[in-house]
Amino acid sequence: MKFIVSSSALLKQLQALSGVLNSNNTLPILDNFLFEIERGQLTISASDLETTMTTIISVESKDGGSIAIPAKLLIDTLKTFPEQPLTFSIDKNKFGIEISSDYGKYKLTGQNGEEFPKIPSIQSASSIEVDAPILAEAINKTIFATGNDELRPVMSGVFCQLDSDSLTFVSTDAHKLVRYRRNDAKSKATASFILPKKPLNLLKNILPNVIEKVKIEFNATNAFFSFIGTTIICRLIDGKYPNYEAVIPASNPNKLTVDRMAFLNSIRRVSIFSNKTTHQVRFKVAGSELSISAEDLDYSNEASERLTCQYVGEDMEIGFNSRFILEMLSNISSESVTLEMSAPNRAGILLPSEHNNKEEDTLMLVMPVMLNN
Repeated sequence: MKFIVSSSALLKQLQALSGVLNSNNTLPILDNFLFEIERGQLTISASDLETTMTTIISVESKDGGSIAIPAKLLIDTLKTFPEQPLTFSIDKNKFGIEISSDYGKYKLTGQNGEEFPKIPSIQSASSIEVDAPILAEAINKTIFATGNDELRPVMSGVFCQLDSDSLTFVSTDAHKLVRYRRNDAKSKATASFILPKKPLNLLKNILPNVIEKVKIEFNATNAFFSFIGTTIICRLIDGKYPNYEAVIPASNPNKLTVDRMAFLNSIRRVSIFSNKTTHQVRFKVAGSELSISAEDLDYSNEASERLTCQYVGEDMEIGFNSRFILEMLSNISSESVTLEMSAPNRAGILLPSEHNNKEEDTLMLVMPVMLNN
């Protein structure tokens, strides 16, 4: 079996696929890429049994067949080449691989492609098509708020709700919550499922370069994402997602509006002086002045800053974990933000003050921390 392929085109595809690979696989064959050739098309796959990604690249070849090639060795070799055609010659009996470049020859041993886990096919699936930029934005806005608690796997993924009016993406780790809704993406059927973090990170890296629609197919166990010669298949997280609507406070009479970047930079500076365990920053708002302060009593460190703001409501003092607030402000794109609050012990809601896109609805919720007066 023999084929000729561009070194840079191959490397680009393999680097995208390498995000699937685990450093410690249960099956040794999963440390390989599966190469399958048919009619001048090379299909490359990578899998960790939970997530599988395949991509197609055009090559010069009259042969057909498959071989599993060691992933790390192949990528490390390709990184050293400038753009040039590479010839792969494969001995199907001994699984020997010889790569010929302008500089010389390189030999390595692969494994039988037949032993690579079969790529799951989708049975009795529903499907929806979403513009790639919409899906990319939804992942960027929600993935940072997912949890890492192995005892609560449902909270380690992003909850997707499809209905005839909108698409909603929700993530939470019990301290913060993000609900991102798009009214310009709709589904004929009502459905919901929880997507794991790994395939979402793969999509997050690839989708910025895609302008086409992404086809999403899903059934009770798997979701398939397909676009321009690339497919990502993932096993859905099994379980019931918490009732997130119940934790969003309905009435928040105290509304603070402030310039987003000034707010972000102020918290960033002040939080350096906060307690290293709680990361607590204190907001004290009265009239049109917001005071942001932090202290670390163990080391006698403290800092405070003042910002002008627009405020409607009663004077208030509330504490938050600065890391959560900073993450949220970094993932909002509007010039100013509104923080809605009801009481110092109730969740605060962070919203973009103005919408660049009327079809987009972003809500971020953050739990307060107890102030040590």
